[in-house]
Order: sequence, then C-alpha cells, then structure tokens
Amino acid sequence: MRHLLLFSFALLFITSIADAADWPEFLGPRGQAHASETVPTTWNDLENLLWKVDLPGTGSSSPIVVGDQVILTCYVSDPKPKRQVISFHKSTGEEVWSVDFPIDYREDGYQGYITEHGYASNTPVSDGANVYVFLGKGGVHSLSLDGELNWSVDVGKSSSNRVWGSAASLVLFENSVIVNAAEEAKAILSLDKATGKEIWRQDADMLELTYGTPRIVTLKDGTHELVISVPSEIWSMNPSTGKLNWYASSPMTSNVCPSVIVDGETVYSFGGYRASGSIAIKAGGKDDVTESHVLWTNRSSSYVATPLLHEGRFYWIDDRGIAYCTSAKDGEVIYKERVRDLESGRPVYASPILIGDNIYVVTRRSGTLVFAPSDEFHPLAQNKFASDETDFNTSPAVSDGKVYLRSNQSLYCIGN
Repeated sequence: MRHLLLFSFALLFITSIADAADWPEFLGPRGQAHASETVPTTWNDLENLLWKVDLPGTGSSSPIVVGDQVILTCYVSDPKPKRQVISFHKSTGEEVWSVDFPIDYREDGYQGYITEHGYASNTPVSDGANVYVFLGKGGVHSLSLDGELNWSVDVGKSSSNRVWGSAASLVLFENSVIVNAAEEAKAILSLDKATGKEIWRQDADMLELTYGTPRIVTLKDGTHELVISVPSEIWSMNPSTGKLNWYASSPMTSNVCPSVIVDGETVYSFGGYRASGSIAIKAGGKDDVTESHVLWTNRSSSYVATPLLHEGRFYWIDDRGIAYCTSAKDGEVIYKERVRDLESGRPVYASPILIGDNIYVVTRRSGTLVFAPSDEFHPLAQNKFASDETDFNTSPAVSDGKVYLRSNQSLYCIGN
C-alpha cells in the first residue's frame, strides 16, 4: 500500500508539472498573465532564437501551448480564403497538423479596423484533451489534439457597419465553452464541450461593441460568476444558466476591448472610447450593485491592451505608446511616461505578461520591451527581429523556460 501511495503521489506530481507547463488560453492559466519561469530578457535574429517557422497566413490570435504542441490560428487569403488552425511541436517548430476552415460565406470587407488586426484574432483555449477555436463568423470548433474535428457550431454572421471584426477569446467552465459572440450575434452563449450543443444563450443589444474575453470568479462559498465588461456596465452571470446575478454602471463608454481582470473576489475593468475609465467591483452581489459594491472608479485606463495586475499595481503600454502604472487600491496613476523609439501610429496592441521578475510587452513594429515592476518606467531591453517587418499584435505564450511569439509572418521560439 505504501508503494502504491508513493506511486500515486509521484504520478500526481508529474501531472501537476505537465499542467503547469501549459499555457492553455489567452494570457495563460486563468487569464492571469503570470509565468514563474526563467527566460531570456534579450534576443534577436542571432541571439536566443531557438527556432523560427514562417506561417501560411496572418493573425492576431495569441499562441497557446498544450503538452508538446504550440497551437494558433491564421487567415490565409490565397488562393481561396480560409482560416487555418495549426499545431507545431514546441521543441522543434515542426508542423504537427493543420485544419482548414474555408470562408464560404460573406465576410466583412477588408477595411476599417479589420485592417489593423485581421480575420484571425481569437485565441484558442484547451482543456488538455481538446482545443476549442473561435473563428468569428466561421463559428466555434472543437478539435482533438491530433487535429481531428469533433464538432462545429455557427454562432452568428451579423454584419457590423463599423467593420471592426471579431476579437474575444473563448473561456472554459466545467463542461462548457463560453463564447462572447457580441460581434456575430449580440449574444453570449454556452456550448457543451463534448457535443457543441447550446446550453444557454443570452441576447442583448448592449453587447454590441463588447470585444473583451469573459472571466470566471470563484467566490468563497464555492459558487462561480461569469463576469464581462460591456459599454457602460459590468455584468455578472451564472455560468451554468446564463442568468444575470448583478450589474453595475461603469465609466467605460462605447467600445470595450480589454478583458476583465479577476483578483479573488474583486473584478477590475478598463476600456471605453478613448480609454474612458477604470473600475473595481466586489463580486457576489445581486441586481444593481452600483452603490453597494463598486470600490472605486477612475479616469486612468487602457484602450486596447488588458493591463497586468501585479502586487497591487496595474501595468500596461497603451496603443499610443504611453507606459502606465496605476494603483489597484484606487486607480490613481503612479507613473505615465511616453515610450521612446516606437514605430507605427498605434504602436502597441498586445497585453503585457509577467515572466519571472520582469514585464514583457510586445509592440507592433518595435520589438518586445522588457522592464521591471517599479515606481518608474526603465526598459531593460528592447528585442527586435530585423528580418520581420510585419505586425506583432499578440501576447506571447510561455512554457518550460521558452517564450513563443507570433507575428503576421512567423512563429518564434525564444530560450537560452
């Protein structure tokens, strides 16, 4: 019996290590954007680049890492338009499998803000057994880790006059896949992981211009809330039924791009046009909690990137190239400083992540900035691939001491 217990403990330990090495969703495990890894702080085409592979098409979806696979989505325009889900071996960059999803429907025209991020902007998510991808008007799909299609579901094909395209990533909850289909159907849906069958659906006109990824809050009593930021409000829903728990007025007007941030039972949200505000709310309320549960509101905000929460502070670089640090206690600005030597009119779209002791922010045309959390902004490094002049719109994935970056041209593996 003692040997059996030791074997079981060893197996559990090995499994926990394997799980810890995964980066299974947008901004990593639970969307926390934290990795306790040791990775290089400097790299270029010749230094600390373990491998590079050219991609068949463009994309603003972040890569995920599941087991030995790095998985991402691309938009391929030639010869016939399609979206593609591709798996690469994380140690070698060798392609493991790819699955094509032809665009045989009327897609939004390549104009407006779609030209800024493209047709493949939703990051996949995995439960370790399957991978789930959201392709906007192309639907939601479940694939095995061998690249076999399990099911496909159409979640809407509405056409927005704004031509902004789809952006939100999927979230898993127990046996379900939760979809923010605001752009496709002005709806939030829950689909059965095994079959794709719809569990619940909530339609609301207020979901228009909601581009962030929902998140799950776990309360002290063991219950769960699904929280999402919509223009002018924060919503909490029962993730099992879709019923509204509570809502609160927020300062984020018009379009909301950043995802909500969850810290225990506190929910933070940023966004609105143009970065109109931020808010902190205590979860666990009922009905309108604007007066009872809002902890603070502030004018400091991020327009595109989801800020990083670390030790009571938020860090991000906005789409105008300004580095921010604000207090999670009240939203007040600790520093606000323009970053030098950034190219393009909107130099940063990616959300920051903490790797080890440093913050990494991928810029669109000027490399990856590395800096330490502190009272002042002092970049330690600015790492650029001279051979790649395309946009880097995505946040990196981290696994086993390696960083995975993707551009519209290539996928990169960085490590010592």
